[in-house]
This record gives sequence, structure tokens and C-alpha cells, in this order.
Amino acid sequence: MTKSKVALGTVQFGFDYGIANEVGRVSFDEAQSILSLAKENKIDVLDTAIAYGTSEDVLGKVGMDGFRVVTKLPLLPANQGGIYRWVMEQMEASLKRLGQGKLYALLLHRPQDSLGLNGAQLIQALTDLKNDKFVEKIGISIYSPDELDAVSNKIKIDLVQAPLNVVDRRLQSSGWLDRLKDDGVEVHTRSAFLQGLLLMERSKIPQKFSRWSNLWDQWHEKLQDSGASPLEACLAYPLSLEQVDQVIVGVDSASQLSEILQAAKNVNEGPDTSFMRSTDLDLINPSNWNHL
Repeated sequence: MTKSKVALGTVQFGFDYGIANEVGRVSFDEAQSILSLAKENKIDVLDTAIAYGTSEDVLGKVGMDGFRVVTKLPLLPANQGGIYRWVMEQMEASLKRLGQGKLYALLLHRPQDSLGLNGAQLIQALTDLKNDKFVEKIGISIYSPDELDAVSNKIKIDLVQAPLNVVDRRLQSSGWLDRLKDDGVEVHTRSAFLQGLLLMERSKIPQKFSRWSNLWDQWHEKLQDSGASPLEACLAYPLSLEQVDQVIVGVDSASQLSEILQAAKNVNEGPDTSFMRSTDLDLINPSNWNHL
């Protein structure tokens, strides 16, 4: 069996996350079950971050053998006592929590940190970690392709993590997905389900999203007509793109992961969901949802 194109996001191991999350933070026993199932199904990439609460601690206690771990530096503090020292301390603490000797990838959680007064030092620190074999790849986690426009000429990126789903197609429509592929950059996409919003029953979509009622009506009509499940329709788009190396999914339980893996096997071409594309930042950027 080849390695899965599905990667496992572990923010739920650290704290409550997602608009459709009804169970809160994943218990340790459930985390063990999720990771066991992931390994059985050839998922070998785990996505976490230092800022994800206890996620790294949980992963380290379960055991990371057979997994490639991608983590992210927290936001650069104003007074860090020296950039290189701060980066080393963050990475060493992360490795200790994870029980690892090296990382697959270390990303900037906020790419803008590479543009500030200390940006050059920060980039050099990441480059040194790669040269010293503490990490295999360095890169950035972005919220918008605009961030790539700003930082791509500042840092040699090995890996980019970005949102990509049937509603938010900016990574592809901006041309950046092709550019990254051409440059040999590994691409991991997240938010395939838009924090679970795209998986919710029509009647359960919160009222604050009523501005897009027509979109939800079309979405659910398309699902009904095609016979595809929401999971299958959501996964079909990112999984079908050859430029995408890993599609990161977050789950609250092993049963959810099992459903996702089954849906991933069934996607084939999937229904045409191009009508779902939106450029409305109030919808496609979940950080704006609190203002709706």
C-alpha cells in the first residue's frame, strides 16, 4: 500500500477547535486510537504546532515512530533574548515534547515575522537548523497567497501549508499552486471542510452564515443530485490536484478518521463543485467569523 495523501492535523489534541466540534479536546485514549488507525492506513504525516496547547505533549506520549512530524514556531515575541537562541529553545522544547531527535519540517506560523527587523536573523536561524540536520525542511504556514507574494523572495521555502477547499480556491486561482510545484516546493493543504462548516446539515448551519444561503442551498442540492457525501465532495477537490502533496484533516475521533479515509477512497472525480468558489473573506477566512 502506498503512503496516504491524507495527513493528520492534531490541533484537536491540544484544545477545542472547529465550528462543528461537539466533543471538545480529544482524550488521550482517543488520540491513541486515532494515531493507531492513521498508521494502519499509511498516513505518515502529522501536523501540529507549538501553539496548539498540549498537542505536542500528547503526540510524544503516544509515540511518533513511523510518522513525519511538521510543527510550527509560535509568533515571534518582541523581547526574545536573541533570535537564534529563541528559535533553538523553541525547537529543542518541541523535540523534547515529541520525543524526537529531529523534525520533518519546521514552519513559521506567521510568515510576516520574516519581514520585520529581525526577519533576516530568523530566516538564517531556520536555515542553520536545516543545515545542521535538526529539520529536513523549512517553510511557512499561510492564510492567504498574498503572504507568498511578500515572503517568497526572502526565504528559500521547502514546504508551504495553506488553506484550500471547494469555497476557498485562492491558492490555485492565484497561480501560486502551479508556481510552488514548478519550484519543487512541497504543498500541504488544510481546511478541506472549512472547519466542519461544509459537512453540516443544511438546517444546522448557524444563522450568522445566512448571508450565503443561496450557496448552501446549491451545495446541498448538488450533493443530493450527485449522491456524493459531503466528505467525498470536499475531499475530491484537493485530492485530485497533483500539485498538492498532502491534504491535512483534523478529527475528533477514530470513527471520524475512518469515515474520512473511506470517503477518500471513493472520491474518484467527485461532483463539479466549481460553483462553490468564493472570494468573500468573511466566509473563506474563519478568523473573520467572530465578526459576523
